[in-house]
Amino acid sequence: MNAPVRMPKLIKGATGDWEVVIGMEVHAQVSSNAKLFSGASTEFGGDPNDHVSLVDAAMPGMLPVINEECVRQAIRTGLGLKAQINLRSVFDRKNYFYPDLPQGYQISQFKDPIVGEGVLTIDLENGAQVEVGIERLHLEQDAGKSLHDQHPTMSFVDLNRSGVALMEIVSRPDLRSSEEAKAYVTKLRSILRYLGTCDGDMEKGSLRADVNVSVRRPGEGLGTRCEIKNVNSIRFIGQAIEYEARRQIGILEDGGVIDQETRLFDPGKGETRSMRSKEEAHDYRYFPDPDLLPLVFPQELVDDLAAHLPELPDEKKARFINVLGLPAYDAGLLVADKDTADYFEAALNAGGGKRDAKAVANWIMGDISAYANSVSKAVSQTFITPEQVAGIVDLIGEGVISGKIAKDVLAIMVEEQGGDPRAIVEARGMKQVTDTGAIEKAVDEIIAANPDKVAQAQAKPTLAGWFVGQVMKATGGKANPQAVNELVKARLGL
Repeated sequence: MNAPVRMPKLIKGATGDWEVVIGMEVHAQVSSNAKLFSGASTEFGGDPNDHVSLVDAAMPGMLPVINEECVRQAIRTGLGLKAQINLRSVFDRKNYFYPDLPQGYQISQFKDPIVGEGVLTIDLENGAQVEVGIERLHLEQDAGKSLHDQHPTMSFVDLNRSGVALMEIVSRPDLRSSEEAKAYVTKLRSILRYLGTCDGDMEKGSLRADVNVSVRRPGEGLGTRCEIKNVNSIRFIGQAIEYEARRQIGILEDGGVIDQETRLFDPGKGETRSMRSKEEAHDYRYFPDPDLLPLVFPQELVDDLAAHLPELPDEKKARFINVLGLPAYDAGLLVADKDTADYFEAALNAGGGKRDAKAVANWIMGDISAYANSVSKAVSQTFITPEQVAGIVDLIGEGVISGKIAKDVLAIMVEEQGGDPRAIVEARGMKQVTDTGAIEKAVDEIIAANPDKVAQAQAKPTLAGWFVGQVMKATGGKANPQAVNELVKARLGL
């Protein structure tokens, strides 16, 4: 069987087909207790300017000192992206007017980043896989935050975020649709969370994306790109790409040219608007920061970090498929979120039990997820524990309850905000009927009362399901469905 292939997604214009080309620059806030070059806290939500050191405030004579944990986190991320780790890298000053970065420049990396080329594989809806090249990952300071809604005529500056470590992860222009771009950011965020190097919380600004978009006729060279800055949700990334591609196609088909520029996405209007002309590297006057020596570390540090990396999504997915026997689709859904994957494994192994992985997965992806969605929470954040899921699956596996009764048990647990499934079944008399005599009596009564249906079922055996349904109804759903099915077929001579 041939593996699914990536199908080109072309956009139809007035004068023919166009292809969109997308590259991503993702800014991921490093998970660390202190900032990149100071000991100030990185905790989110403090009072304005509460987490600011003398270094962050650029007081005269204050010198930056590298945070080793941020370096380790960048190396871990590079390893997770199967990228080249550069044992020697250089911090540069990027000169630009930053109203919320008091020193007047950003300490970043330009020619010599800490992480070089890597690769990230994304799964498409049709089952195809696309390898997206990673061009580089470098460390840099975040800027503070300008607040424009606190006063009618003035803007305020909050420096709590100023100096927080960022990893800028730059992809090659290998993405060809908004769907691929969303899948890329989703997968990248998942890897970062598995590694513990960034929490990926886009609402808090921990993960932001600059999206580079250009269009071209299929088979032609790259067009002029526009960069959409600081998009802070995966849904908005998709909307921004769709709008920007259409905007550029409209200009080109009208005989115009695309200006290389930086744009912003307005979620309210669903459109991009011009922010400024696009800068080039020379505009920033990069030069090595004279206050920082080149960053040099031994290969032994990299080897040690590599040896202690956690199991990443692709590896976990392969194990779920090859060892646990899950379908690729189920495995992909479960591993997309680390907490959900951990929840699944906890339910699978609760109490040292050996359970059917598919049965556990079905409950988590089905009824448990449906409940979690109804209360706008992740599965792992609900009060329903993995042990309770295991209890439900065990009761079904033991033949104590049917799948239908199990749904009733879950409904009781939801209503009562908890409870042990086995205790609920015992206390409420919810065990399914396995007594063959009792089931035979119900089957015989239904058959005797419906001679016309008997003739129809004998002529068309699929209609036997009607009798099964009637017996289940007569027994309050407590009869063992398999036993009912077998007895109905036997009585009808099918």
